[in-house]
Order: sequence, then C-alpha cells, then structure tokens
Amino acid sequence: MEPVLFFFGILVLLGILVVPLSQTLGAPILLLVLGTGMFLGEDGPIGIHFDDFAFAYAMGSLALAIILFAGGLETDIRKIAGARTPSLLLATLGVIITAVVVGVFASYAMNVSIEMGLLLGAVVSSTDAAATFLLIQRSGVAISDRLKNTLVLESGLNDPVAIFLTVMMTTIVDSGATLTSRSLVESLPLLASQIGLGAVLGLIGGWISSILIDRVTLPLGLYPPLALICGLIVYSGTAMAGGSGFLAVYLCGIIMTWRVKRPLSRILQFNEALQWLSQILLFLMLGLLVTPSRLFDNLVQALMIAAALIFLARPVAVVLCAAPFRFLPRETAFLGWVGLRGAVPIFLAIVPVITRGPVTVEFFNIVFVVVVTSLLLQGSTISPVARLLKLTAVPPDAAQA
Repeated sequence: MEPVLFFFGILVLLGILVVPLSQTLGAPILLLVLGTGMFLGEDGPIGIHFDDFAFAYAMGSLALAIILFAGGLETDIRKIAGARTPSLLLATLGVIITAVVVGVFASYAMNVSIEMGLLLGAVVSSTDAAATFLLIQRSGVAISDRLKNTLVLESGLNDPVAIFLTVMMTTIVDSGATLTSRSLVESLPLLASQIGLGAVLGLIGGWISSILIDRVTLPLGLYPPLALICGLIVYSGTAMAGGSGFLAVYLCGIIMTWRVKRPLSRILQFNEALQWLSQILLFLMLGLLVTPSRLFDNLVQALMIAAALIFLARPVAVVLCAAPFRFLPRETAFLGWVGLRGAVPIFLAIVPVITRGPVTVEFFNIVFVVVVTSLLLQGSTISPVARLLKLTAVPPDAAQA
C-alpha cells in the first residue's frame, strides 16, 4: 500500500504545484495539468504506461460529478434570473447547432461518413464546466453578472444533450446504420429521459438533501461530507433510473445553496477543495491516457476541426441562440469566444472507443488536440478579449432581459 500511496501522492503534489506555476506563466491551469500528465506518461522520462479507457471513464464520471456538484453549490440562484433562458437555449439548441456544424465540416475534412463526422461533432459540442468555472473565476475580469452566469450555467446544463448526441451517434456508427429522420424520432425518448429525469430528480434530491442537512444534528465537520454524499447519491440514483446524473447533481448543488441554513460556508469550502483535487486528478489521468507521439498522426485534421469549432460553429450557435435576449454585440462576441472545451469532450471521446465499433484511439487523439487548442487559444485569452471588447466594467444595460 505504501508504494501506491507514495506514487499517487507525488502525482497529486505535482498537480497542485502546477497551480502557482500557471499564475507565473499566465497559462491555463488545466492545460498545464494535462501537460504534466503527458510528461509523466509513456512518451515522457518517467514512462508511466496507462491505456485503460474503461477505468478512465469510470473515474472520470466520479470526478465530473464532484466538479459539477461543487459548481452547483457556487451558483446563487437568486442572481441568475437574467441568465436562465439564454443559458438553457445555449445548452440545448446551441449544442445541437455546434454538433451539426462541426460534424458536417469534419466529414469533409476527414473524408469520413456524415455519421462519423456528427459523432465527432457531438463529442466536442458542449462547453466544459470545470474549465469554465475555473478560468472565468481566475481571469480577473469584472464582466457583468448576466454574462458570467450565462456562461457558467450553460456549461453546467449542456452535458445531457452532448451525452445524448454522443450515445445516439455511437450506436448508429457501431451498427453501421445511416442517420435518418426515423432514427432521430426513435431517439427522442432517450433525450426526454436524460433531461426530464435529470431535472426532476436533481431538484427533488436537492430539496430532500437540504431538509436532511438542516434537521440532523451533527458535529460541524460532518456537514460538508454529508452534503457531498447526498449529491453523489442523487447522481448515481438518477443515472441508474435512466436520467442524466450530471444534470441532476448540478441542480442538486444549486438547490442546496438556495435552501440550506446550516454551515454553508464549510460545505462550500470543503467541496471547493474536492473540486480542485478532482480537476487535477481528472486532467492528470487524461494526460496519462494520451500518447503524445500519436497526436501528430492526425494533427492537421484536428487543428482544422478545432478552427471550425472555435471560429465557426460556436459563434454561429451563440448568434442564433442569443439573438432574442438583447445581448450587446460585444457581449455576444464574448459569449462566442468563451466556448471553452475541457475534460467533458475528452471524457465523451472515450465512449465510442470502449465500444465494439469502428472507432479507434485516433478518434480520441483528435478530440484531445481540439480540447488542448481550445484551452490554449481561448482559455489564455479571456482577459485580453474582455478588455478588447470593453467588458471589464459592468455595462449600464446589463440588467435582466
């Protein structure tokens, strides 16, 4: 046990020490943690060999649940009234538009079937909660609450649609079938159960958990883990029922912050610490999972897809979804730029790889390059872009729509 504990302790220590390094270099923290994992991997001097995609998927699910729960706890429902509708539209229609635009482009750029292209588009279609929560917070720019909350809420709510699209397209690609209007209609019950059950069970679970936390008398140190355990029960129970556990655990966290009267500050601090550790471990694991030398095999295609995602698909989705909500042109431009990809697309890229279909590890590598490009280009330019668009001060009409 001691060598295993020592090894994982060193890994986590390296991940934590990257945080002050990122402040010195001005680089996104998550990108440096990914790089640390790649450095420690099979192509690096340490040479750690890790290629267990199934284990990575299982551990990634747990880490993302903790990250989303903490993100929900940090979301004050009383301050997001003007961001609810636009973020919900971006998290649903915006994800679909992004997946379609990227998918059509990828099918031509990679010379693959439209189904394979749409699978790639589905995997990279959602913005990432971990990256958005962290990089918006650490950017240091004083953008309006409505703009910030729209970005944060979107990233917390859009996972169910991306997961649904990924599962649907993986099933189609694995079976060798073609995408038809009938297959789309037949998949609607899956989407309804993912979103419907996720929302209902998340809200109910958060309400019941809040009552439990307020009525049970415990030592102060036990309330934070009690809140986390309640969140994980909501996540796993919803997933077993056929709903989106990620949506449920995020909504559970939001309801807890709204209703809990017990030591909320302790709960927030405890789960913020776990959120950091989960992000570090998740990105270290994903960095170990990739083989850097294999990334060059499809590098040009991956960069082309990243460019289509960043400069075409995301702006188009934002313009179409934000138009009814009277965002200023510079706010719309900022929403279009800060479509950060992170752990979720890499995590979803594991799904078609671990199934018995034609998708190979090269698919995972392409998604990895797309995510790294997004973190490098978009994640490191949040502050300059906000200043360029003159969004560092709250605009006078940033009130609720």
